[in-house]
Amino acid sequence: MKKSFDQYAQKYDSWFLDNSNVLMSEVKLVAKTLEGCENIVSVGCGSGLFESILRQEFGIHITDGVEPSKDMAAIAAKRGLEVMIETAENYDYLGRTYDTILYNGCPGYITDLGKALTNSFNALNPGGKVIVIDIPKESGYGLLYNLAKAVKSWDHPLLTGVYPRNPYPIELVDQANWRTTGEKIDLMEKVGFVDFEFYQTLTTHPVYSDLQIEEPISGFDKGDYVAICAYKPK
Repeated sequence: MKKSFDQYAQKYDSWFLDNSNVLMSEVKLVAKTLEGCENIVSVGCGSGLFESILRQEFGIHITDGVEPSKDMAAIAAKRGLEVMIETAENYDYLGRTYDTILYNGCPGYITDLGKALTNSFNALNPGGKVIVIDIPKESGYGLLYNLAKAVKSWDHPLLTGVYPRNPYPIELVDQANWRTTGEKIDLMEKVGFVDFEFYQTLTTHPVYSDLQIEEPISGFDKGDYVAICAYKPK
C-alpha cells in the first residue's frame, strides 16, 4: 500500500479534483462529524486535501496527521499539516493524547484495523471521539470497486456503462480491502468504543454521484461513503 501511494500520490489528488462534487460531498460529511470537535489528529491523512478544505471552507483546524506514504506526507506538509510518517498500526502517538481521532478514507488500506483502533483508543482522552469514514463493502461503490479489483481493470465488458466517467485509479482500487459497516462496528466495539452515531453521503448510483453536491444525512443504509462515530467511555 505504501509503495502504491508513493507512486500515485499526484494521481490520487487529481482524481478528487476531477470529481469535485464527490469531493465536496465527502468533505461535508467529514465536517458534519467534526462539528464542535477540537484537538484533532487525522490518521491516514494522505495529501492533506480534505484537511486543507476543512480549514478553508469550514474553519475546522487539523494540524496533526499520520501517513505511511512519504510522497503523500510531503504534499500534506505543504498544506500545513505536521505529519508523522508511520502506519496506523505502528503509530504510538508519541505519548500525546487527543480529543478527536479521524480516519477518513483510509480504513480500507489499513491491514490490521483493530490494532490501529486500539492505538487510537489508548491515545484518546476519556470521552474522546473516534471517527471512521470510508466506503462500505456492501455499498454501490464497494461492489463496483471489488468487481474492478477482481478483473483488474475498468476496461471490462461487465463494467461497461456502470462506472463513473472518471473512475478511481485501478492501481489504488487494487490495494484496498473494504470492510462492511457491520465488520467495522464489531471491531470498534471490541476495542471498547461506545455510543455509536452514523452519517452518510453519496446516496445515488456511482455513475451519478458527481452530478451534484450532497448534504450528509443520518444513518448508514443508503450511502456509499459512511461515517461511524463512537466514543471512549469517560
